[in-house]
Amino acid sequence: MLTTALALIDADGVEALSMRRLGKALGRDPMRLYRHASSKEALLDGVVDLVLSELTVPAVPEGDDWENALRRTAHAFRALALAHPHVVPLLVTRPLATPLAMRPLGTLRPLEALLDLLIGAGFDGRGALHAYRLYMGFLYGHVLNELQERVQDPDESDDLLRLGLYRLPVREFPRLRALAGELAAYDGERELDEGLDIVLAGLRPRGRSDVQACEGRARDATK
Repeated sequence: MLTTALALIDADGVEALSMRRLGKALGRDPMRLYRHASSKEALLDGVVDLVLSELTVPAVPEGDDWENALRRTAHAFRALALAHPHVVPLLVTRPLATPLAMRPLGTLRPLEALLDLLIGAGFDGRGALHAYRLYMGFLYGHVLNELQERVQDPDESDDLLRLGLYRLPVREFPRLRALAGELAAYDGERELDEGLDIVLAGLRPRGRSDVQACEGRARDATK
């Protein structure tokens, strides 16, 4: 049922999903679906749970570090967002609908895995929570911006027309129109890595690798 609901959302958006349409797609009486999902809200929670179940936070292998693990997780999250663009608003907003402890367990597993990764890297509990919020806040913002900047007409050669910016009044939006070339050349993957450089550099002093490096420099200084 959730797989079919996800397919309907992928095809036509969240607004197009209804119990009636889902029942038709499954060949079942829509009223019987309420045995598995008490409401459309519960169904949407299930869809979010299903999508997030595809996100794996990698363990930090021997010789690797927590920063690379966070980079791989970020790229995996972006890939999920691009594969299910209509679900992204749900991934960002559905967690706000309920208190932390009342969310579906599937939505909490990435949080648990990231906290485990960060604490294992040397962050204390408070620092791990801070790092998680900063990291996920950046990821949410990035994927939302990337999806909003999609090219409207890929076959059009003129950047204003490709992006649909020709609709904007010239006098009110001179900057946006002038930046059509930059907007058309947007590389979401590269910008994700550039943003991660900034986020991870800010978190680095809290991690074990920098603590150990500082200790090593202190030992060298006493020799």
